[in-house]
Amino acid sequence: MARAVRLREEIPIPEGVSVELEGKRVRVRGPKGVVEKDFGYAKGVAMSREGQSIVLEAHFADRRLKAQFYSIASHVRNMIDGVMRGYRYKLKIVYSHFPVTVRTVGDKVIIENFLGEKAPRVARIVGDAKVSVTKTDVIVEGCDLDAVSQTAANIEQATRVKEFDRRVFVDGIYIYERGYAD
Repeated sequence: MARAVRLREEIPIPEGVSVELEGKRVRVRGPKGVVEKDFGYAKGVAMSREGQSIVLEAHFADRRLKAQFYSIASHVRNMIDGVMRGYRYKLKIVYSHFPVTVRTVGDKVIIENFLGEKAPRVARIVGDAKVSVTKTDVIVEGCDLDAVSQTAANIEQATRVKEFDRRVFVDGIYIYERGYAD
């Protein structure tokens, strides 16, 4: 079992973005908003700031620590991309049997008349994600990739059908595009 003696990753901070480090809590501010995450669970990963970059270091990393190290690096990059460009997921409302009505109320997405059901189906909006509904599309936007993708997944899962043949009953709300908001 080989261990990496030293892992070091420098993540540059672009112009117009500010990063605050408090222990292992990272707060990134940019033109699109603020994203904050706590990486306190990663015991062997050291985080520091050197000039215009964030430096992650780990020593004598086994497989688990290596995975945590590179996951944290990806999260920090996604946070910086999110406050610079933002994230957008597009979902399509598909129905062939009963017309579906989708609306947002507070931090929930209400899906009514799905497959003719009397009770509405509810999906939770995570974090600061913003959901807008047009006639056939649901658009989820925000600067935190985790919140945007989880909200889109919650909406898609709320209309999941188990009892019917998927080739016949294609009714549901499906993710068809994901990317940056700009």
